[in-house]
Amino acid sequence: MNQFVKIHPADMVAVSLEPISAGTVLEIEGDSITLLSDLPMGHKAALRDIKKGESVIKYGFPIGEATEDIPKGAHVHTHNLKTLLTGAQEYTYHPVTFLCNKRPCETFMGYPRKVGHPGARNELWILPTVGCVNDVAEALAKEAQKLVGGSIDGVYAFPHPYGCSQLGDDQDNTRRVLANLATHPNAGGVLVLGLGCENSGISEILPFMGEYDTERVRFLKTQDCEDEMEAGMQLLEELAHRMQQDTRVSCPADELVIGLKCGGSDGLSGITANPTIGIFSDLLTGMGGSTILTEVPEMFGAETILMDRCQNEELFEKTVRLINDFKDYFESSNMPVYENPSPGNKAGGITTLEDKSLGCTQKSGSAPVHGVLRYAEKQTASGLNLLSAPGNDLVASTALAASGCQIVLFSTGRGTPFGCPVPTVKISSNTPLAEKKKNWIDFDAGRLVSGMTLQQLGRELMDYVLRVASGEETRNEKNGYHSISIFKQGITL
Repeated sequence: MNQFVKIHPADMVAVSLEPISAGTVLEIEGDSITLLSDLPMGHKAALRDIKKGESVIKYGFPIGEATEDIPKGAHVHTHNLKTLLTGAQEYTYHPVTFLCNKRPCETFMGYPRKVGHPGARNELWILPTVGCVNDVAEALAKEAQKLVGGSIDGVYAFPHPYGCSQLGDDQDNTRRVLANLATHPNAGGVLVLGLGCENSGISEILPFMGEYDTERVRFLKTQDCEDEMEAGMQLLEELAHRMQQDTRVSCPADELVIGLKCGGSDGLSGITANPTIGIFSDLLTGMGGSTILTEVPEMFGAETILMDRCQNEELFEKTVRLINDFKDYFESSNMPVYENPSPGNKAGGITTLEDKSLGCTQKSGSAPVHGVLRYAEKQTASGLNLLSAPGNDLVASTALAASGCQIVLFSTGRGTPFGCPVPTVKISSNTPLAEKKKNWIDFDAGRLVSGMTLQQLGRELMDYVLRVASGEETRNEKNGYHSISIFKQGITL
C-alpha cells in the first residue's frame, strides 16, 4: 500500500494515507522528500520549498496562502497556511463541454405513489406543526409501534422547536419543510399534528403542499378534540390500514433522487469517500436519475468548478446567487465566511475551507448541473442539482429529504451516528473508522488505498444503494435514529 498520494500533477503537497514518521524518505515522481516531522494520516507534506505569501496548490487549485516559508518535506497545516477566501465576488461563466454519460437504466423495488416518485420506504410519519405538540407526537409514535409490520416499515415522529414566533422567509421555510415532508415518497401515511393557535398551523401549511394523495395524509388540531391521543391513534390506524395494501414493485432507477452530503471529514474524504460518491452520482444521473449536492459554505473555494458545469447561463446565474447569498448571510451577521473547518476536520488533516470545499465537491462527480434549488424547494430537474442549505449535518440532511431525496449518502472521516428522515448511508473515508464503528458505518471507501479502484467502489456503492432503496436497512435505521432539524435564519418573537 502507498504511504501517500499526490492528487493532481500541479499539486505542491502530498497527502499521507497512513501515519508516517519523521525522517521517512518519500519517492514521488522521481524526487526524494524527507519528512521533517511526523505526519498523521490525512495530513499534507510540502513537495518543494514554498515561499511565504505563495498560494499552495492541492487538487490542482489553491487551498490557501503560506504564512511563512515552508521547506520541502515540512508538515503543511494550520500553523503555516491560511485561507484566501473573501466575501461576495463577481464570476464569469466558462462552460465546459460534456461527453455523453447515458447508460442503461437499472431497477429497484420501491413503493409506487399516485403523486411523485416511488418510495424507498413505506413509513408512517407524525409531523408536529409546532414545538408545543412535540411530546404528543412522540407519545403517539410510541403507542403506534404496534402498527409496524407487513407493509409498514416503521412509525416515526419528527419533533422540532419551530412553527410559531417566526416571521417572513424564516416562517415560510418551516412551512415548506413540513409540507414537503408531508408529501414525501417514503411516507406511506402522514399525520400532520397541529396545536391550533400557532403561526404555522395546518391551514398555513396546506397551500405549500401542492398536489398530494389525500388518502395518505390526515390532519389533527389538538385544541379541537377532547382526547388528542385517542383521536390521533384513530387517524394513525386509518392510515395504517390503507398502507397495508402497499407492496414493493420493480421501479426504474431514474425515479431515484439521492442526496449527497459529508460531515466529520478528514484529509482522506476528498480522496476516497467523496470521489466514490462522485462515481455513483455519474452512474445514477447517466441512467436519468437525480442527485442533489448541498452544504453551500463547503462549496466556497470550489464554486467556479460547479459554475462552469452549469448546463446554461441561467443556471450559472442561479449558482452565483446561491454562493453570494450565503456569503451575505454570514457577513450580515458580522461573521467571517471562512469560519470552517471544524476542530475534527483539522485534526483529520483539513486546513482551510478551500481545502475542505475542493474535497467536498468531489461528491458531485463530473456531470453537468441541471438544477439549482432554494432551501426547501422540491427537486424537479433530473440530473445533478445544487441545493441551498448550510453545512450543519442534520440541517443539511433534512433539507435534502425535504427536497425529495429518498436516501442520503453521507461520507465521513471521523464518524457520526445520526439519521435524518430518510435512510442515511454512512460512507467512511478510511478503513480504521469502518472497522472501529461497525455500528455506524455502512460502506468503507477507505479500501481505495488498499487496492480497489474508484470505478469498482462506485459500482459497489450503486449496488448497495439499489439494495437500500429496495428495503435493506442502513445502520441509522437499525439503531432507530431518525431526526429533523429545520434551518433557523430569522429572529424569534
